[in-house]
Amino acid sequence: MKHLLIYIFALFTVTSFSQEAELKAQIQAEKNAKNLVYEGNSLLDKDDFVSAEMSYRQALSESPTEAVGGYNLGTSYIKEGNLNEALYQLQKTTKTATSKEEKHQIFHNIGNILMQEKKCKEAVEAYKNALRNNPTDDESRYNLALAQVCAKDQEDKNQDEDKDKDKEDEKKDQDDKKDQDKDQDGDNKDDKDKGDQDKKDGDENEDKDGKPKDDKQDQGKENQDPGKEKEKEQQQQQPQPGQMSPQQMKNLLEAMNNQESKVQEKMNAEKQKGMKIETEKDW
Repeated sequence: MKHLLIYIFALFTVTSFSQEAELKAQIQAEKNAKNLVYEGNSLLDKDDFVSAEMSYRQALSESPTEAVGGYNLGTSYIKEGNLNEALYQLQKTTKTATSKEEKHQIFHNIGNILMQEKKCKEAVEAYKNALRNNPTDDESRYNLALAQVCAKDQEDKNQDEDKDKDKEDEKKDQDDKKDQDKDQDGDNKDDKDKGDQDKKDGDENEDKDGKPKDDKQDQGKENQDPGKEKEKEQQQQQPQPGQMSPQQMKNLLEAMNNQESKVQEKMNAEKQKGMKIETEKDW
């Protein structure tokens, strides 16, 4: 039991000593951080941004929860003109700040950066957070009013741009539809012209009964009978009433020629005898 009490006492002594050492180290780190912040402020007043940034970062390395170091580092970026880095550093510092006054200053400067970046809607929220930590600050309240007006103007402008875009899209759709209708009318006209031409060609190739002329002519030729053609020729050769047929005329001429030949022979015979013979035509 005695040994147990000695062990507990010794453990308590070691634990107490360790906590005291850690506390002393923390106090020293915070002291060093404040000195570095002070040094950084002096360098910043001389516009030595590079050296000031190094001092602030060393201060954060000594005491990561030192909000002043982070705040001043972010402020140095603002003066340097590096707004993106300043915004990042200040937003990071909002998580380590403990006092309302620190938070008020941090959110106020965040709002100022956002206003310079024309991010008015986000700036409104930053100034509201600043006023939540210090409702009596008139500067934060004034900046909030400016941010609200800017945010409203930007919202109205975006709505107008959306309306203009919708009108442009609608007009484009109407123009596209007109072009499509125009193309369709052109296609319909071409089809109509082609149909009229085909109909005209068909009418020229058809007779009054609607039958193809060539087919009708060919059909007439095909329907001709050779026997009927011969009969037709014979009918054409037959004499009409009161007329002689070609064959009858031929026979008559042959008979006249034969008669003429006989008379001529007879006259020649009489001349040889010395007798005058009167000729008399018997036809």
